[in-house]
Amino acid sequence: MEKLSFTVRAARPAGGTRRQVLTGVVASGNLEVLAERILPADTCTVDIATAAHGFGPVWQAVVTDFALRRAAGGLRLSVNDGGARPDTVALRLSQAVRLIEEPEA
Repeated sequence: MEKLSFTVRAARPAGGTRRQVLTGVVASGNLEVLAERILPADTCTVDIATAAHGFGPVWQAVVTDFALRRAAGGLRLSVNDGGARPDTVALRLSQAVRLIEEPEA
């Protein structure tokens, strides 16, 4: 299992008031993301556990692009990867931000 961690400057803080959310499922070609609102508003950290070794530069590119496009400030995102493609990674990260911005039920 390879463990990666990236801390990036976030374009905007995440909206909403939810403290944490979980999206996705660990399965072949998929991943789960736990989003927690625990960091300063201008920071986003993405911690990744993946069985696919050697893809650090790809992960870094996806995470950096995500932080520029989405309001992810203040979030620590923990990713458990099951071999997801970069487009699936971007989708799940975006879903986590969307869910944390939703009003609490």
